Amino acid sequence: MIERYSREEMARIWSDENKIEAWLAVEKAVCEAWAGRGVIPPEAMPAIRQGSCSLKRMQEIERETDHDVIAFLRATGETVGPEARFIHLGLTSTDVVDTALSLQAVEALDLIRHETAELQAILERRALEFKDTVMIGRTHGMHAEPTTFGFKLAVWADEVRRHLKRLDEAREMIAVGKISGATGTHANVPPDLEDEVCLALGLKAAPVSTQTLQRDRHAQYISTLALVGASLEKFAVEIRHLQRTEVREVEEPFGEKQQGSSAMPHKRNPHRSERIAGLARLLRGYATTALENVALWHERDISHSSTERVIFPDACLVLDFMLADTNDILANLTVFPEAMKYNLESSGGLTFSQQVLLKLVEKGLDRQEAYKLVQKYAMRTWKERTSFIEGLLSDPTISAKITPEELKGLFDYGYHLKHIQVAFERLGLI
Repeated sequence: MIERYSREEMARIWSDENKIEAWLAVEKAVCEAWAGRGVIPPEAMPAIRQGSCSLKRMQEIERETDHDVIAFLRATGETVGPEARFIHLGLTSTDVVDTALSLQAVEALDLIRHETAELQAILERRALEFKDTVMIGRTHGMHAEPTTFGFKLAVWADEVRRHLKRLDEAREMIAVGKISGATGTHANVPPDLEDEVCLALGLKAAPVSTQTLQRDRHAQYISTLALVGASLEKFAVEIRHLQRTEVREVEEPFGEKQQGSSAMPHKRNPHRSERIAGLARLLRGYATTALENVALWHERDISHSSTERVIFPDACLVLDFMLADTNDILANLTVFPEAMKYNLESSGGLTFSQQVLLKLVEKGLDRQEAYKLVQKYAMRTWKERTSFIEGLLSDPTISAKITPEELKGLFDYGYHLKHIQVAFERLGLI
């Protein structure tokens, strides 16, 4: 991922240096297990434990060998000496690479989960802050019925809660290793050694594997990241819509020295929300690639390897960046309750059409007849900008069923919001 969208800690996790450290951790854990079984002599272990790998030296060797793991073993061996002959005993390259990838993926996911939990906390706090801030709800982009801005944020908070569960499931699925050899049959490495090594690394041994861990695990991991990103995009798109000049109900943070356009000094663009929407598209592309990697040939081919060198670091870096941006935007989002009220009232009372319809049906009018009657005055209000309630009051059929006092009583925002409290109680927010 380009530096522009890379944050320091996630970049460290996916750096080449950290990858090599993970490879070393796997190799050394295997050596410790062999030593415990008397296969590696005790006097060889100090040199192995102190062994290291110079990334620069490894890259020099790789230019000759065109094989990164062989280059890694040779570069490491140069620091260990004769005892290096015990390193990689009974292993195939993927034992090291796949298990180390799991270590990196778990570390990255723990960071992502922490940021996602922070997002949930921000949403819950701001949902309570605006629990009773009335605004128009929109369906198909059009005014529908009243809601509150806090209720909207509560819906988002509940969505993020589900993502936390998905992230936990993805972590469990990826937190596995394999030390099972060239076709997974443990021909040269006993299964109990695999168990011991994985436990030492904080992983579980895959119950069964081929030369690789099966890529449905990795597809679930990347797909989960993409799904979280899709929700961040959803939140960002909503902010973009609500920040439009003709709506302006919310606004993402805008610094005193910030500039929105090189040509138009007045612009206050929601560019961070737009950026989040764009980066979410990358995540969906990575998820597609991860799904393509599931169908490897026989016990293994290498078609997945090139793509995973890109999609794992990039997907984690992108989502890490998106989460940090989203958290800051939502924590510091400017909300304009007066604009929400103005927009709510701009439809001339049309948002109460369903209450009028239901009351007419309750009073004995046929539903289809009542629908057409209410729609007649609703369409007139749209076209002529007249008062919806005055039109209804002027109709003799309606007047015969509903008194003026009853009709005016239907135009009450409280009717739509009477159960908002229940939603917050269900979420445990109050």
